[in-house]
Amino acid sequence: MTQALTLARPYARAAFALSRESGRTAAWSQALAFAARVAADPQAQALLGHPLINPVDAVGLLAMDGAEDSFTRFLGLLADNRRLALLPEITGLFEELRADAERVVKAKVTAASELPAAELDAIKAALVKRFGRDVEIETAVDASLIGGAVIDAGEVVIDGSLKGKLARLQSTLAQ
Repeated sequence: MTQALTLARPYARAAFALSRESGRTAAWSQALAFAARVAADPQAQALLGHPLINPVDAVGLLAMDGAEDSFTRFLGLLADNRRLALLPEITGLFEELRADAERVVKAKVTAASELPAAELDAIKAALVKRFGRDVEIETAVDASLIGGAVIDAGEVVIDGSLKGKLARLQSTLAQ
């Protein structure tokens, strides 16, 4: 585990608790995503990392218009503690907590070529059956897989790609 994730975890938990308390996890999710995108920008990083930046100005740069007070106070806490650079990690951990609370598994299906909708539906149905939860699928194309697909659903990775099968065969033959 990286140090950034270790430092980000308590902030993500606090953000999630605040968002659930107000019943506005979706709004917090959007606000965090916006702040994380801004904080990840190289120009913004230079500005936010400057020792003379006023925390109020930093929060003004990162908060969406109309952000709720609890969110801007959260950003202020991050600014006061010099943790604004952790916003991308905090956002990722927040989304994991949200998905777990909403009983949703996020899966990424990477295939050698675009998969037809019927195939994606079959994959989704199989994952719903396996995890007993709703499944949100994100797709990607990676021609280097040659054929088949790789499914990454959190801690479960299913490599059904031709590239993976060839690698396993090569490993078996090398033993």
